[in-house]
Order: sequence, then C-alpha cells, then structure tokens
Amino acid sequence: MNWQVIFNLELAKEAIPKILEGLPYTLGLSLIGFALGTFCGFFVALLRMSRLAPLRYLAMLHISLMRGIPLMVLLFFIYFGLPFMGLELDAISASIIAFTLMSSAYISEIIRSSLSAIDHGQWEAARSLGLKTSVIYRKVIIPQAFRIAVPPLSNVLLDMVKSTSLTAMITVPELFNKAKIVGGAKSDYMTVYICVALIYWVICSLYALGQVHLEKRLATY
Repeated sequence: MNWQVIFNLELAKEAIPKILEGLPYTLGLSLIGFALGTFCGFFVALLRMSRLAPLRYLAMLHISLMRGIPLMVLLFFIYFGLPFMGLELDAISASIIAFTLMSSAYISEIIRSSLSAIDHGQWEAARSLGLKTSVIYRKVIIPQAFRIAVPPLSNVLLDMVKSTSLTAMITVPELFNKAKIVGGAKSDYMTVYICVALIYWVICSLYALGQVHLEKRLATY
C-alpha cells in the first residue's frame, strides 16, 4: 500500500504550522464560551430549582431548546438569521453567543444535580450556625458541589473544543477552517485532516490531564 496517498509526511510538516494559526480561535472560543456558559448556567440552575413556577418553567424551556437544537442550526440562525431582524453580528461574536447559550443548558443541569447531591444536613448545620443563604452557598455548598461537577464539566469543555470546528461554516478561521484551506491548496485533504484530528486530540488530552490534576487537588483538599 502506498501510504503517501493517505498521509504525506512532508506535507504534514508544512501544513501543521499553517493549521496552528487557527489555534488561538479554537482555544479562545471554547474557553470564553465555557466560562460564560458556566456563569449563565449557574443562574439557570438556580431558576430551575426555584419555588416560583414561572421561573422554573422558563429555565426548563431554555434547557429543552438548547439541548434539542443542533449547534450548527443555532450558529446559522444567529449569524445568518438575525441580520434579517436588524441585528448583524460578526462570526466571532455569533460563535461566542451560540456556545454560551448551548453550554449553559448542559452546565445548568450539571450544577443543579451537583447542588442537589449535597446532603441536606449540610444546610441544616449551616443554618443552625445562623449563616445567611448566600454565605451557605458560597462557603459550604458550592465548594462541595464543585468537586462533584468537575468531571462532567470537563466533558462539556472537551466537547466545546471539538465543536469549534463547526464555526468554520461561518468563516471563523479556527483549526478546521485552516485545515480546509491548506487541503484545498495542496489537493490533499486526507493528510491535513489527519493532522488537525491529532491536534484536537492533543488539546483534549491536555485538558483531560488538567482535569485529573484538579480532581487530585480537590480530593486532597
């Protein structure tokens, strides 16, 4: 078998630096989207746990919509659809909004389940000390819930790193977009796609190692 047809090593050496030009966009979109999604997801989780039915149903509607709509459709709606309503966004802004909305739905359920997993006796003990609800959340509940939430939150982050490849469809110059350009210029998509797959794998592996390290630190604490 002629392996040069599947993977051209010389082309790979030339292509990888050009593909890596899109790395800041891939990392930036995933990390910003994850950070904003976590921030919004926390409040969505609180609304989901609210005793007020309208707030609870509003959170449930958001979660249902974001988990039921493909990310590609959401990206296209924000980038191509909103201009018809008078709101035009650049590709980066549209991607960040889409990632934030989508991730907040998944993250809110992770946060909700993590908060619910804390034994109710923790609440009773904190209240018996006269602590306010905000202090109980900040000092007692959230630190314990965070340890439970780390593995599933890491899965969301890894999924977001890979999902940034979809933003190539709306012209964001991230890793996959750069790989398509190089593949087209060199008429060898197979080699550059293998290269970009390996780059995604390395990024996700490093994040996974970070997750393991964080879990050990939290377990020790």
